[in-house]
Amino acid sequence: MRTAFLSLTLLLWAAPWGVSAAADQPRPEGRPAAHGAPSRPAPGRPGGQMDGRGQVLDARYNHGRYYPPAGTMVRSLPPDYRPYYRGGDRYYFNGGVWYAPRGGGFVVVAPPMGLVISVLPPYYSTVWVGGVPYYYADNVYYTWQPDQNGYAVVNAPDNPDQSSPPPGGGDGAPPGPSSGSSDFIIYPKNGQTKDQQAADEYECHNWARTQSGFDPTQPGGGVPAGDADRSHSNYDRAMSACLQGRGYQLN
Repeated sequence: MRTAFLSLTLLLWAAPWGVSAAADQPRPEGRPAAHGAPSRPAPGRPGGQMDGRGQVLDARYNHGRYYPPAGTMVRSLPPDYRPYYRGGDRYYFNGGVWYAPRGGGFVVVAPPMGLVISVLPPYYSTVWVGGVPYYYADNVYYTWQPDQNGYAVVNAPDNPDQSSPPPGGGDGAPPGPSSGSSDFIIYPKNGQTKDQQAADEYECHNWARTQSGFDPTQPGGGVPAGDADRSHSNYDRAMSACLQGRGYQLN
């Protein structure tokens, strides 16, 4: 009886200490906090938080959009992606996110410097640094390149967090590319798959580049400045003819 009584007394005395010790244990990494507490910060993005799908909040410049982090693997590309080429490598662009082929799927990557697109992501933030406008989305900066009629991926500006209002009180709206852009909207007329369309576009791009001498993935198209407009038009015509011949409608 005395032994049982002493054992019960020790258990009752130790119970509160055991509960307190358990409560002080750190929460395992990646496990959500209880009662709707904020999600854990994600590395590499100022103030970024992860949502329930593992996407990261890009809070820089109050951008306020969620993106999959770099290195995320997906089996298939999202709808309405656009293929681009740089140095013989293929990239895919959708909603501000860049993908590259990897194994049997695709991986979220940072785009190469100098790659030119004709249309900015649907959600972007205009940032003025040193009197120069930058267009920002998903940790990528773009600037307008009039000689290439598009927006080039560029390095982050010096002191990127020291932004300023646009000079002259303007709204900072980006200039628009002219109708000479080679970034076609392409519709498959014969039920071609996305992979087939990407392969056709890549082959037509190589053929149009050979025919015209113009390469839209290179600064100034890789031709003398005085010859850029004519060569660009020839490239567009060759690209259009090639794609139409393979069963695509261009707008």
